[in-house]
Amino acid sequence: MYNNILIGTDGSPLGDRAVDHGLALAKRDGAQVTIVTATEGWSTMELALEASKERHNRNPLQHFEEMATEAAQHILDAAAAKAKAGHVQYQVKHVPNKRAGDAIIDLADAIHADLVVMASHGRRGINRLLLGSQAYEVVSRSKVPVLIVR
Repeated sequence: MYNNILIGTDGSPLGDRAVDHGLALAKRDGAQVTIVTATEGWSTMELALEASKERHNRNPLQHFEEMATEAAQHILDAAAAKAKAGHVQYQVKHVPNKRAGDAIIDLADAIHADLVVMASHGRRGINRLLLGSQAYEVVSRSKVPVLIVR
């Protein structure tokens, strides 16, 4: 039924469940998957505060980006190991400096995904009692079906 599945994960236990579910669908359908994680950038205010706290760190933005890339790689390595073990054709993608919802929508369009699989933590704001804000954004804007794993 599906040929090209995009799986979004943040590396959390719930995100891991989305990876597992997406990989199971891909295996069943013989689909390829793209596993994505996104890291948001630092705001100007956060950057200024960090620079004022740690004067010995001459480039806190570079340090932050290195840490974000390392964390994303750890998340993607774990997901890739699951895909490989399940004999699912996969690729991984880290999208830096972007909110997860935007990264998922943009990448789904770019790779012509026919399904998005992601988790919802459901923790933000009164308007998002049933879905987390990033999941709500993806469901609201996606051009393809979105499977929310809880």
